[in-house]
Amino acid sequence: MLYKFKSKTTGDVIMLQPNGQRVLEIIGKHSADDPSVKGILLPEQMPHALAALESAIAHEEAARAEAVALAKADHAPPPQFDVVSLRQRALPFMDMVRHCLQADEPIVWGV
Repeated sequence: MLYKFKSKTTGDVIMLQPNGQRVLEIIGKHSADDPSVKGILLPEQMPHALAALESAIAHEEAARAEAVALAKADHAPPPQFDVVSLRQRALPFMDMVRHCLQADEPIVWGV
């Protein structure tokens, strides 16, 4: 399954299911109890969504740096991470959110 995020002011952002679900979980629009096949992100919710994504990105980058430092201190091989980071995966969506916030337009998916 794909997540296709749409708005009137930007091009579509398409994500594979695991990546789209992760982004939606971070912004509070998806959970195991309430899977978000269809949804809307309103302009008033966008500042919180951006803050949540930025926080998750910072947390992931700090965890990666700590894991590398621990491996280096133990003279162990560096840990393996996903090739594509959360920052790289979320950036197109975050850009979309910023543009839609400025234009006061919602973002929808699954419709």
